[in-house]
Parts: sequence; C-alpha cells; structure tokens
Amino acid sequence: MLIEHLAIWCSDIEKMKLFYAKWFNASANTRYFNPVKNFSSYFLSFESGPRLELMQMPGIPDNQNDLVKQYKGLIHFAISVGSAEEVNRLTEAMRSSGITILGDPRFTGDGYYESVIADPEGNRIEITI
Repeated sequence: MLIEHLAIWCSDIEKMKLFYAKWFNASANTRYFNPVKNFSSYFLSFESGPRLELMQMPGIPDNQNDLVKQYKGLIHFAISVGSAEEVNRLTEAMRSSGITILGDPRFTGDGYYESVIADPEGNRIEITI
C-alpha cells in the first residue's frame, strides 16, 4: 500500500498552485470545477511519491491550528529535495523571497536533515534530503 495523495483546503488555490510549482517543481492537472458545489481542485504531481490535491470551496472555515504551538492531527508533510546542499539552498532562497522559515536547516535527533517552512496558507512543510 502507499499514500496516493494528500489534500489541502485553500483560500487562494491559484497562489498555492504557483507556490508548489515554483519551489518544488510540481506540475498541475487542469483545474477541476464542480458548479453544483462550487468546488475546485488541482492535483499536483511531483517527481515521485504521492500527489497533493489543492481544494477550494466557499464556506470552508479557516484552520484553527497555530504554526508555532501545533495541535493534534495532520501537522506537516515532508518534501525530499535530494541533498543537504539543496535543503540549504532552497531554504535560503525562500527566506530571501519572504517565505516564513519555521526551522533552519539542521540534523534532527532521529537522523534527518531538514528545514521547516510555511506555505502561503500556513501549512508546515519539512524540506529534507
């Protein structure tokens, strides 16, 4: 078995699509729209691994999780960029572009090398080897 995709409710689906395409080389399918529910979505594909579904629909309330405190439930996902050098480069490029850096590149106690950033809508992403 494998994880086929993860989904994120979005306020600005186009901004989110552009973010993942620019920073993580994601490619999007054609936008799906259901006029009955006023629901839109994109599936983003990466070089390998699960896809990411970006969804938008009026009436979905804002997420109440706090980026720093964190609460139970799905809290982050990790994107592998292949090397420590790329973790460092990408993190610094994002910092220079004004993206929120929640954790600078480091080795974790369980052996990962990662940084932690927030996407435009405050979802935590670990950038790892």
